Amino acid sequence: MRRRDFIKGIAGAAAAWPLAARAQQPGKLPVIGYMGQGTPAAEAKRVAAFVERLRELSWIEGRTVVIEYRWTDGRSDLAADIAAEFARRKVDIIITSGTPLIVAAKQATAHVFETGEQIERCSYFFIVS
Repeated sequence: MRRRDFIKGIAGAAAAWPLAARAQQPGKLPVIGYMGQGTPAAEAKRVAAFVERLRELSWIEGRTVVIEYRWTDGRSDLAADIAAEFARRKVDIIITSGTPLIVAAKQATAHVFETGEQIERCSYFFIVS
């Protein structure tokens, strides 16, 4: 995957997401639920690009935004449980890719605003819950 292509996909979601995040209570940081298809090691480059792009947009992990990472370790059957956990925790946005994970995230949230990018045969979806 080309890093620039991934970053372009993140930019589209990041442009719409601040509206939801700014509706937060004062003092409460917005929370991103990041549901990865693989393992932390396998997705390290993707996560690094994501965090870098957020930083470029003035969203600093731990200072202006919280990112909660969950991994399916290649087991798509875990996606529904992870998505349900994010919904219970009321994260502000779920970031994920891959059809089983996207479907699980959509089923777990009541309000869905969805945007995505087709990047090298993989769709990346950003779902505001």
